[in-house]
Amino acid sequence: MDPTGFSEGCRVVVEQIDDENWRVCEPFAYAGQERLPFEVYRGMKTDFASVPRVFVWLLPRYGAYTKAAMVHDLLWREYACEGRMSYRDADGVFRRALRELEVPFLRRWMMWTAVRWGALVKPGGRQGWLRESWRVVLVSLVALPIVVPPALVIALALVLFFVFESACWVPLQVSAWVKRRRARQPLKQVNRPAF
Repeated sequence: MDPTGFSEGCRVVVEQIDDENWRVCEPFAYAGQERLPFEVYRGMKTDFASVPRVFVWLLPRYGAYTKAAMVHDLLWREYACEGRMSYRDADGVFRRALRELEVPFLRRWMMWTAVRWGALVKPGGRQGWLRESWRVVLVSLVALPIVVPPALVIALALVLFFVFESACWVPLQVSAWVKRRRARQPLKQVNRPAF
């Protein structure tokens, strides 16, 4: 293990499955303070950091924290879901891995706060939540004025773009249909907008 708790020479090697998910091609392990190795195994599915679109300007889905996000995916999907570890402990491992990867303080705590909020909707995710609620609320209050105004502008822009793209899709479909009728050729697929 190297000083960060990740296996020596740890690299992230993945292959894309679809628009949002990736499959691990080279396994790696993380031990951290617990010294219990958690192995991100070959074939494991990950989406890296599960960041909503309106926040990727601040926290892209991958970066210095990619390995920590992959370990967190493993812990939530394979340990917490099966009751072998609480979501609270999994989130704590995530925060420590972020620190060991030298993710800046505020970003690290904002990411931890986001996963703690996410744990509220998981069955069993509320266990231990009240003990840390003051931290979650404090970081949320600090983050709100930084995160919410740009997120609202981005959300509005995404909605406007979707409306514009959808409005363009209808004439493109009609045009493709007319061309097909004239040429008696199969209809060329026009991709439908997705939000």
